[in-house]
Amino acid sequence: MLDLFCSAIKLDEYARFYKINRLKKYMALIVQKYGGTSVGDTDRIMNVARRIKTFVDDGNKVVVVVSARSGVTNALIERAKSLNKEPDEREMDMLLAVGEQETIALTAMALHSLGVKAESRTGAQAGIHTDFAHTRARIVEITGGDIQKLLNEGKVVIVAGFQGVDDDGNVTTLGRGGSDLSAIALAATLNADICQIYTDVDGIYTADPRIVKKAKKIPEMSYEELLEMASLGSKVMQARSVEFAQKYNVVFEVRSSFNNEPGTIVKSEAPSLEDVVISGVAVDRNQTKVTLSDLPDKPGTAAEIFRKLGEGGIVVDMIVQNIGRGGKANLTFTVSKDDASKAERILRGVCSGLKGANVSLTGDIAKVSVIGTGMRSHSGVAAKFFKTLADNNINIQVITTSEIKISVGISLEDAELAASALHSAFDLDK
Repeated sequence: MLDLFCSAIKLDEYARFYKINRLKKYMALIVQKYGGTSVGDTDRIMNVARRIKTFVDDGNKVVVVVSARSGVTNALIERAKSLNKEPDEREMDMLLAVGEQETIALTAMALHSLGVKAESRTGAQAGIHTDFAHTRARIVEITGGDIQKLLNEGKVVIVAGFQGVDDDGNVTTLGRGGSDLSAIALAATLNADICQIYTDVDGIYTADPRIVKKAKKIPEMSYEELLEMASLGSKVMQARSVEFAQKYNVVFEVRSSFNNEPGTIVKSEAPSLEDVVISGVAVDRNQTKVTLSDLPDKPGTAAEIFRKLGEGGIVVDMIVQNIGRGGKANLTFTVSKDDASKAERILRGVCSGLKGANVSLTGDIAKVSVIGTGMRSHSGVAAKFFKTLADNNINIQVITTSEIKISVGISLEDAELAASALHSAFDLDK
C-alpha cells in the first residue's frame, strides 16, 4: 500500500513522513478525507469503500472523514432559502449536518458489504467541540470520543466532517470546506502517521486547470503558499484547514480518489522551492464590491464600519479608501457574494447613523492573484504583474498585497484572460 506514495516524495522524506523502517513494513494510523464528488453516489461510495479496504488489508488503522454527497449541501440551502431568505443560523446547522450524516452511514454500510468492520460517528460523537458561532464555528477542542477504542477493536471509524457541537449541545458547522478541517484536526489529535485529502483532482495545480489549460501539478508546496491560494479562491483546500495544519505541523497529501497517482505533499517550505518566484495563480469569482460614499472624513469612521461587519461575521477582503475632500470620503471593499445581502443590511444600519452616508453594492467582480514565497527575495514581480494586465487591456478596480501575493479586483469577463496571461508571464506554463 505504501508503495503508492513513493514517487511523490524523496526517499529520505518518505522514511520520515511515513515513519517506516526501510527494512520492514510499518502499519500506520491513517486519516483519510473524501470530498463530495468522491462520494457523489452509491457507486462512488462503494469505490471509496474498496480503497479503504486495501489500507485495512495491509494492517493499518483507518479513520475516514467524509463530506456530504456532491450537490446535497447546495440543495439543502436552496430549500431553506425558499422558505426564508435569511434562515436562522442555528436551524441551518441542524439542516446542513444531515448531509454528512447520510454519507457516514452509507460508507459504513458499503464497508460492511465488503466484510470490513466499521462504525460511523457524528462530529459530536467524535468529540469535536466548537464555539457558538453557527454556520462558521471554530474548533475549541477535540477529545476523539471513543475513536481509539474502536480502532483497537479493528474497526474503521467514519466521522462526519464539517460539524461539531457547542457547550450547550447544539449542532454546529465549520463553514464551507469544513470537512478538510475536521480531517486535519483529527489527524493532529490522534497523532496520525498520514493525513490524505482525497478529492476529484489529483493534486494542487499552478492554476485551476478548467481556467488555465496549461496548468501544471505541483509535487510539493509550503503551508504558507497553499494558505494564500486557499484564501484567494483556490477550491482545493479550506484556508482554516491549512492554518491548522501549519500550526500543528500536520503534513498532508492532496490526491485524487479516482486514481492512484501521487498527489501534492504540503509541509514546511522545502529548499527546492526557494528559486521559484511564483508558484500559482488563483481566481475567485465569488466577490461583490461594496461602496460607501459621503462618509465623515474623521478618525473612527472606518473602525465603526468594520467593527459592525466583524460582529456580523462578515469577512472583508480588498479595501480602498480615497483621500477625503470637503470633510467627506468614499470607501470601497469586497465581501463574499454569499455575505453580500447581510453586509448590505448591516451597512445600511451603520450609514443611518452617519449623516449623508450611503451604501451600494456596485457589482460582482473577480479576484485574480499570484502567489509565491519567492516574491520575498525577487524584485520586479509587481512590475511584471501590472504590465501583463495592461498589455491585455485589463482594468484594475481594487488592489491588495502581502509578502507573498498580489491580488486585484477586475471584471468577471476578464478573469480567465488575466489568469492565463499571468500564468504564462511568470513561466508557469513550462
